Parts: sequence; C-alpha cells; structure tokens
Amino acid sequence: MTTQFDPSAAPTAAPSASFTAINPNQALNEAVSFDAHHPPDPKIIDTCVHCGFCLSTCPSYRVIGKETDSPRGRIYLMDGVNEGQIPLSPATVQHFDSCLGCLACVTTCPSGVQYDKLIEATRQQVERNHPRSLPEKLLRRLIFSTFPYPDRLRLLLRPLGLYQKVGLQKLVRSLGILPQLSPQLAAMESMLPPIPPQAFQDTLPEVVPAVGEKRYRVGLLLGCVQRLFNPEVNEATVRVLTANGCEVVIPQSQGCCGALTHHQGQEQQSQALARQTIASFADRDLDFILINASGCGHTLKEYGSILQDDPNYREVAQAFAAKVRDVQEFLADVGLTTKLSPLQEQPLSMVYQDACHMLHGQKISLQPRQLLKQIPGVQLREPLDAALCCGSAGVYNILQPDVAAELGRQKVQNLTNTGASVIASANIGCFVQITKHLELQGKSLPVLHPMQLLDYSIRGIRLDR
Repeated sequence: MTTQFDPSAAPTAAPSASFTAINPNQALNEAVSFDAHHPPDPKIIDTCVHCGFCLSTCPSYRVIGKETDSPRGRIYLMDGVNEGQIPLSPATVQHFDSCLGCLACVTTCPSGVQYDKLIEATRQQVERNHPRSLPEKLLRRLIFSTFPYPDRLRLLLRPLGLYQKVGLQKLVRSLGILPQLSPQLAAMESMLPPIPPQAFQDTLPEVVPAVGEKRYRVGLLLGCVQRLFNPEVNEATVRVLTANGCEVVIPQSQGCCGALTHHQGQEQQSQALARQTIASFADRDLDFILINASGCGHTLKEYGSILQDDPNYREVAQAFAAKVRDVQEFLADVGLTTKLSPLQEQPLSMVYQDACHMLHGQKISLQPRQLLKQIPGVQLREPLDAALCCGSAGVYNILQPDVAAELGRQKVQNLTNTGASVIASANIGCFVQITKHLELQGKSLPVLHPMQLLDYSIRGIRLDR
C-alpha cells in the first residue's frame, strides 16, 4: 500500500499523541494475529515510555505526520496485536510497512528501546500471517526472486540494457503511463542506472595478493546489487586494500548476504542466504571479513541472531559475525600505509552522506570522515539533518515510492546546500537514490564511494581533469 501525502502539509512540530482509530472490537477473523514464533517481545515493548523523543528523528513520521507512522505508534500497535486487542489487518499492516527500518529512533531513544528487534520480529509475523493483495504479492515475488540472486538479475538486465539503448526508456518516461499503471514499478524503472558492461560477469580473481608486505588476509563480500550496478566500487576497494597490505580473498561461490530479504521479514530466505554466505567464506583462514555496503554490513553482523534457532549454525554464525567489519571501519582501525595524493589542484569541498545502517545500525560515523580527511586538500562539510534517511532503505523506495521521493528530495537539497562539489556515499541504495534525485533537481554532482575516492588518491587520479 502506498501512502499518499502532501509534502507541504508535513509536520514542523510533533503533534500530540493521538492514534489512528482502530476498533479493538473488530472481529479478529477478518485478519489473523501474531503467531507464537518470536512475536515482538513484550519486555522490550514495555521499555517504551512514549516520551516522543523518536518523533523528530523518524523519517516516515516527519513526512506522513501520523502517530501510527512513528516508532512509538507502531509499538502501541504491536502491543495491541500481541494482546489480541488490535487485528493484524491491512489498516494495521500499512503502518508497519511505512517504517523505513532506518533505526534512527534506536539512536535517539533515551530509554534504550530496541525498536530494531521489534520491527524485525513484526515484519516476519506480517509476512507469515498477513494475506497481501495479488499486486503486492507479485511485486514482492519479483523483488525477492531476482534482486538477491546476481545471475538471475543479470538475465533481467539484458533486455533492460536493450530497453535503454534503443530509446524505449526515454519514450516510456516521456509518456508518463507507467506511474498510472503501477507507482511501484514506475519507481523501480526510474532508479535504473546505465548498465555497465562489467555487470554481466564478475571479473575479480579469487585471491588478490597484497602490494608489498602482507599485513592481513581478508575476505571481501561483493554485494548482490552493487556488483552489477556499480562494480567500480568493488574494484576500487580491492585496490585500496591491497595497496595497504591486505591479501584479498573473494570467494566465487558467494551470493547475497540476505540483507534485502531480512529487512523485509523474509525469514527463511534470509536464513538460507546467511548459511550460503557463511559456507562461501568457510576454511579460508581469514583475519576479517569486509563489506563496503552498509546495509549488508549490518545484516552480516546480525548473523548470530538470524540463525539463533539453527543448532548447526548458531555458533558458526556468531563466529562469522565477530570477524565482519565495514571496510572503512577496518581501515580506520588498522591505518593507511600508502601515500595519498590530492584529488584536484585546489582544495576539494566534500560532503559525506551517512547511510542509516552504518550510522544507526553499526554506530560508524567518525571512521569514514577520518579516512577522507587524510586525502590532502579535502574539506568536509556537514549537511542539515545528516542523520535523516535518504528514503532508499533497501527496497522501500520501490514499495513506498511517495514517502521515499519526499525524503530523497530533502536529502539531496540538504547535501547540495552545503556547497560541496563531491558527495561521498558508502551504500549502493543511497547512491542510486541520491543520483536519481540530483537528476530530478537538475543538479550535476558526482556521487562516489569513499573507497573510490581513496583509490583515486592512491593512484593519483585527479577529479579536475
């Protein structure tokens, strides 16, 4: 269900606590309730004191302006469903679906409410127990049967590449028919970037030796979407790591880590993808397992929780997760050992965009900035509302395109208002979302991963040439 809103009517201050009217006496046979398999934990629910600190940092609440589309409002609904007072109906589920899962409320909450655990459990319950409409089912089936599987997605990219080359994309967009047929499919099509030739095969070897003395042996996860739509990031990451004394192992059998499905409550599929990822990196004698996409990194670090009910994988998953590091987190910790060159003759103004699952999920904020500041001539600027989600949130900008579009507009406006000439972004979803809204606002500004910027600096590639 897509939430409609008027951006000019978005709240500027927190309204009083008032919940959307849901009749507690509504017959529960209209919709099932939560089942007994890991429902939202009442103990965690009870830690919420409904203070309202989460409201100003919740992106969906700031756009939609309804209490039930805020963290504390959703917690109220979770409690009601748990207690059998509120049905798991379409009216209830739409408020769970409107959550971006950005975890800003977890950072803000003075009571330490683990909202991330609550929304994760709730989404799994929704996917098991809530009968979605046929269009919703078909769209989700398309997403979850293609996006997490690079080889399947490559098959889809071939006709899409032809669609771009022969001019059909320009024609379809000019006619404006697709948004009328399906806003979700229109949102998906609007984010389709130019498809690079490298998208159709993985070109990186299984082992890349360190340059000079080997300091570490690390594994690298390529990401299922990133390796197709922005493969330059992985290539740059390998060059940066090897230049700083790392031998890089890239298992050819690796696939999706399960982040995309995990964030949308696809429990069994996420568990299967987690097991596959663990098996791909097993027996490799690795010091660390690195990832350069923040959404993936957060999920990888949660493998112990994702596989907590699997006696064969529980301890293995915990050991795997203990080795996972975001590549920026890792490099900031072990230190750069190679020389960095200026990216242009004059000082370079740059703004770093905090990806939600890095900032709020992994608590990584200073490390990327510390690395970028080591590039000679870089001047970092901070945007307004830096901690506010850009609206990508995995596949949220496909499933909830209206709210995502408003958040994307705000994010790009805040980033460009800094006057920076380069945007640094460390997540593929953010990259696609920001690039799209830069184009919509008629602004031309490079969006580069910090690993690309470090790679250019190491190789002496100038941005002003």
